Amino acid sequence: MSGPVLVADDIGHRFGAHTVLAGVRFSLDAASFCAILGPNGRGKSTLLKILAGVLAPAHGRVRCMQRIGWVPQAVQPSLPLSVIEMVLLGRAGQLPMFGAPSRDDARAAHAALARVEAGALAGRLFDSLSGGERQLVLMARALVGGARVLLLDEPAAALDWHNQAVILRLLSDLTREGLTIVMTTHAPQHALDFASHVLLMPQGAPPVFGPPDDVMTDAALSDLYRVPVRRVAQPGLPRGFTVVPMLAHPAHPHPSP
Repeated sequence: MSGPVLVADDIGHRFGAHTVLAGVRFSLDAASFCAILGPNGRGKSTLLKILAGVLAPAHGRVRCMQRIGWVPQAVQPSLPLSVIEMVLLGRAGQLPMFGAPSRDDARAAHAALARVEAGALAGRLFDSLSGGERQLVLMARALVGGARVLLLDEPAAALDWHNQAVILRLLSDLTREGLTIVMTTHAPQHALDFASHVLLMPQGAPPVFGPPDDVMTDAALSDLYRVPVRRVAQPGLPRGFTVVPMLAHPAHPHPSP
């Protein structure tokens, strides 16, 4: 498909008198990978819900030309489901009314779990899993549904570094297969290493959208997170540098005796 597959056109939203989103604009082609960065409470999760069609915007509109897969931070099923049953829910939209999952559906669900390195969890109850394990299962559920646009709310937040790498490399692989990825993250390095586009959502300022090299400057990241942030050269990384937040107060040298 040529042309944009996901467009946010001047999206705005509020809860009561509190405005959480205003003037969000971007356009993504197929095979794009967009990371959304911003402080807590800035409306990142709200924006994803609007993009997914879960929440109607107070202003503007969303246009999506392909099937969307939505991966929230957490899901609490009303019934005790096994992991494989949870993944099979991703096939529900492709089944006839009152139809039961077929052997092909089951094979696809197991394949999706294997792709996120969670095949060993298939027989366990979803409620018994850790937060990180649940995130892997929800990712498999989105994959098995045949979505071409994946919206993920902090997919690596509860994961150790190994599983962060599994998920982020998988998402990168999916873009090479033509899928479009939009995810929120509190780790700027995720955006630097994997994203083709970044949406910065600073507090009290308009959103900024563009390639990571253009928008992820020291000044922009420092304003975004309200602590000093520095880009540090690191050969071997995709963009040749990492970003380091200065979380502690600057060190003051002791006076010479």
